[in-house]
Amino acid sequence: MTLHHSGRIEMICGSMFSGKTEELIRRTRRAVIARQKVQVFKPAIDIRFAEQKVVSHNGADYGAIPVNSAESIFTLLDPDTTVVAIDEVQFFDPAVVAVCERLADDGKRVICAGLDLDFRGLPFGPMPELLARAETVDKLHAICVICAEPATRTQRLIDGQPAAYDDPVVLIGAAEVYEARCRDCHTVRSRESQRELPL
Repeated sequence: MTLHHSGRIEMICGSMFSGKTEELIRRTRRAVIARQKVQVFKPAIDIRFAEQKVVSHNGADYGAIPVNSAESIFTLLDPDTTVVAIDEVQFFDPAVVAVCERLADDGKRVICAGLDLDFRGLPFGPMPELLARAETVDKLHAICVICAEPATRTQRLIDGQPAAYDDPVVLIGAAEVYEARCRDCHTVRSRESQRELPL
């Protein structure tokens, strides 16, 4: 079993459809080739494609353990695991930051993938603190469906219209609800006035 000289946290972030899960799967597969013991975790609420897999939008998949809380990772972690991958990390409770720190302190390579911004264009859940604490950060870009510029935002659409600012932050979905947009093409409605807010 190949061990690491020191633990670390690697963050993969960006908008939806930017290839975050695809990159997480690529890194975990390379770790397996390197004879490292890998475990992949995901939030139990994410059942878009498969309950016990992480699945990218291009169809790549990898076996994963669904958990209801970040602390559950310790309960399910095998003693010989050296690489811990966590997909959709933005959906986890704030304790995920301490969990990732402890795993890295214990010598694990921790690979996290998640949305850095929510549909409003604001920092998403525990992502800001994880990004600040990580040894490496890779921000991926999608392609804006409106103008084809690099997309950094996730546009939520409800019945074809931009979602309102005070809509619930968490709404599990894929292409039926979300689009990749650039800063200029991304819009959010104010529920009170029903006008679009520039972000």
